[in-house]
Amino acid sequence: MNSWPHFAGSTARGRRLRGSVIVELTLSLTFLSALFLGTWQYGYSFYIYGELEQAVRAGARYASMLTYNSGSNTPTAAFTTAVQNVVVYGDPAPASGATPIVPGLTTNNVVVAPVWNNAPTGMTVSITDYTIPTYFGNATLVGKPTTTFPFVGIYGPP
Repeated sequence: MNSWPHFAGSTARGRRLRGSVIVELTLSLTFLSALFLGTWQYGYSFYIYGELEQAVRAGARYASMLTYNSGSNTPTAAFTTAVQNVVVYGDPAPASGATPIVPGLTTNNVVVAPVWNNAPTGMTVSITDYTIPTYFGNATLVGKPTTTFPFVGIYGPP
């Protein structure tokens, strides 16, 4: 009489059973690896978005306390560049070769728009046309994230 655990590999039934286990393992690993990669990418996208939210908030806060030296609702190039650098690099005057806070972010992706009522009353900073670097599909941000802070700096038009 054959004992199942002892002679599993030597009988025809045991060989069929081992073959089905390999097929089941292959199918389940395919499903589990896709589930893992999808979860990882979803979490990574949220991480990048969170980093962008913090950067936009820091840029808007910086812009709201900076001296606004334009007489119109169009900020000067120096003002805009300083705010964009704060968002992208975390510093208004970054050293050459500075690394952006998230991969692929440039100053061209940062929009600085003052809230205007005969003088600046707020500063809005947002990210536009930034594609989150992912392995599967693309997620392009247009006008998100965005933050507005009340202007508390000095209004000093020329």
